[in-house]
Amino acid sequence: MTNRKILLASRPVGMPSEENFKFIESSIPELEDGEVLIRTVYLSVDPYMRGRMSDAKSYAEPYKVGEPIIGGIVGKVTASKNPRFKVNSFVEGRLEWAEYNLSDGSNIRRLNPELAPVSTALHVLGMPGLTAYFGLLHIGKPKEGETVVISGASGAVGTIVGQIARLKGCRVVGIAGSEEKCEFLSKELGFDAAINYKTTPDLFESLKEACPNGVDIYFDNVGGSVTDDVMKLINFQSRTIICGQISQYNLEKPEMGPRVMDKLLKTSSLMKGFIVSDFAEHNKEGLTNLSKWVKEGKITYRENIVEGFDHTVEAFLGLFRGENTGKQLVRVSEE
Repeated sequence: MTNRKILLASRPVGMPSEENFKFIESSIPELEDGEVLIRTVYLSVDPYMRGRMSDAKSYAEPYKVGEPIIGGIVGKVTASKNPRFKVNSFVEGRLEWAEYNLSDGSNIRRLNPELAPVSTALHVLGMPGLTAYFGLLHIGKPKEGETVVISGASGAVGTIVGQIARLKGCRVVGIAGSEEKCEFLSKELGFDAAINYKTTPDLFESLKEACPNGVDIYFDNVGGSVTDDVMKLINFQSRTIICGQISQYNLEKPEMGPRVMDKLLKTSSLMKGFIVSDFAEHNKEGLTNLSKWVKEGKITYRENIVEGFDHTVEAFLGLFRGENTGKQLVRVSEE
């Protein structure tokens, strides 16, 4: 059997392109004791992966040039010499961008397709959902009646943050990049307001109108000038949660923006960055509650599925063009 993989061919300067990736074919070795062979069904593309394409020091080890990209994978076990994983069972893990992966079982978890569609293990019941859960509840600590603003609100994390905030009785304002996305936030997810930052003549004035009582919690997925405008409206003892800075990922030089320390000082406010693994000891709590809310219909989700392994790079680059609403996935093979 042959296996196709996607390697990092070179480190991008600015916006990545298809030239930074390389498809190769390789053979699949024989299974050794304790190993399983996993056929990729769904493959996740995520904004944080752009940071790993750089060799700059960060919270995650950079990808190595000439080696496979690693990301979230949901797959089906097609052969097994590990008693923990049966043939035809579904698993999720951080694996290579490849049609098949070998694993010794240490980097995968079993999935129960009867609880929820297996694709949800890559978003609402996986890393993005836990990111939303921990960031909002463990750092933001929302109180009923507070105003929560979310940038990148129509993405995999932002959509879940907003829905959890609504469950906690908050006023929820989303910032997104198209009328279609804003309509999705308002009409389907029940956000109290949604602002198209690309078309509004004055984002700050639009935020003031949508947040008449100021901003108590800001969940930041974007950074840049959007965040500059939100910070002008933060209340006393507000909490700003830094989850992502997608507007900055492809810049060759960082933008110089307003310094916010004075505003944080005068409002006794918190600004904290985090990554989901900071709260790994609470994963069971997070997945239990998210699963319950999904089952009860209190949290819904949308998947933007790109068909075919050949289109993986295209799907990844689409994240930075704002092409996805909800979670961006690649379907590599049928379940």
